[in-house]
Order: sequence, then structure tokens, then C-alpha cells
Amino acid sequence: MGVADAGGGGQVKSAVRTVELLEYFAARPGMHSLGDVQHAVGYPKSSLYMLLRTLTELDWVETDATGTRYGIGVRALLVGTAYIDGDEVVAAARPTLDRLADDTTETIHLARLDGVNIVYLATRQSQHYLRPFTRVGRRLPAHATALGKALLATYSDEEIRKLLPESLAPLTEHTVTDRERLIEELHGVRERGYALDREESTLGLRCLGVAVPYRTPARDAISCSVPVARLTPAHEQGIRDALLDARDRLTLATRHL
Repeated sequence: MGVADAGGGGQVKSAVRTVELLEYFAARPGMHSLGDVQHAVGYPKSSLYMLLRTLTELDWVETDATGTRYGIGVRALLVGTAYIDGDEVVAAARPTLDRLADDTTETIHLARLDGVNIVYLATRQSQHYLRPFTRVGRRLPAHATALGKALLATYSDEEIRKLLPESLAPLTEHTVTDRERLIEELHGVRERGYALDREESTLGLRCLGVAVPYRTPARDAISCSVPVARLTPAHEQGIRDALLDARDRLTLATRHL
């Protein structure tokens, strides 16, 4: 019996391929040729073409004017928006994120752990001209962000070793790329209650992040991002205090979830 015919807990091959294909396009903005897609996913070209044609007809995938290049379609945006709009944590966090943005005047993020990555669920832009830009739905490696470190710190050392490879991919020259060194750093995160990103995901940008412990291990975190050029010791202290206060308020707001 093949995967597509498996009953009970078996996966349906066509459904798995559809999801993998949409995830391929979501991770690679722009348009891609059939050959490029086939090389990446490894499906038989005839099966891939039929699947792409079906997804195009349903608006999950779109093509260029020549009909030979493919990219993510508008339906994916509608589903992603529905996820955000229907998420109880995002709804509960709105007042806290608004207040935190006002208190710090900096860019604020709410993100969720998804495997070894974090996904941004909500953002409040800084009031300053010089500011970072992060769109909702963006995915970054957890080990390279304050948000991700704050969440990883809620796992045990052994759980982190199972989750992350020994060698971690760098995003900048400052990214921690050794798993054991990261685990060491996470011990400090647990002690002080917040995590730091020292230009590890973006050069010139420093971030502080805290996990929201409405469940254990935590899956959501909030952070504040500040250009290094504007981050004085006094400003960092104020952000730290505001973040810890926001964490406590959001924990209360989500205690029923």
C-alpha cells in the first residue's frame, strides 16, 4: 500500500506534495521555472506540472505572462491573514503591544516558535525615522534572534540538543553558530528573564526579547528592536523594564488560553 492509499494515521501523498510545494514558494519569493521547482522538490515532472496547473486554477499558485514561471498565489495570503485574525494570543496581545510601542518608541514584535524558526505574528513600527522593518509572516532562525532565544530558554538543554544541529547557520558575523555556546547563553537568559540579539540577525540592530509563559515550554515571545546607533545604556534599561512589565501583563491576558 502506498502513502496515498494509507488509512488511519497515514499521510496522503498528494496532500503532502501540495503543502511542500506551497512551502517551497513561500520560502522563495518571486517566480520560478518548472525545471527549478522540479529540481528542488524532486517530483516527477508530469505530476508536478499537473499539480501546479491545479493550484494555479485555484489561485494558490500564480504564473507570469508566459505561463512558464510560478510563484505563490493570493489564496495563501488570505489563509495567512485568517490565521492572524483568528489567533487568540494575537488578539489578547494588541493592547500590550500598543502600550509597549508607546513606552519605548521603538519597533515591537510578537512571534511564535515554529520548529527551529520563529515566525512574526504582529509588529508595531518605531516612531523614529531610523527603524528596522519586519513584515508579519517573516521567518528567521530561532538561534539568531532575541525572540527565538527567549523561547528556546524555556526548553531543557537536552531538548535543545535534539531540536538544533551542532553547527548553526550564521546570518551575520555576530551570530552564535555553535550549539553548546548557545546553550550556555540560554542559561543566562533563564536567570535574567530576557534574551539579547547583538546584531546576530541584522547588522546594526540590537534586540531584547522575553517569552510569554502562558504555556510550558513557551511558544510566543515579544521583543523590542533598536538600531545600535540609538541604544544608550539608559535607553536599554528602560526597554528592559518595559518588556518585563509587558510580559507580565500579557501573561495575565493569556492565562485562560
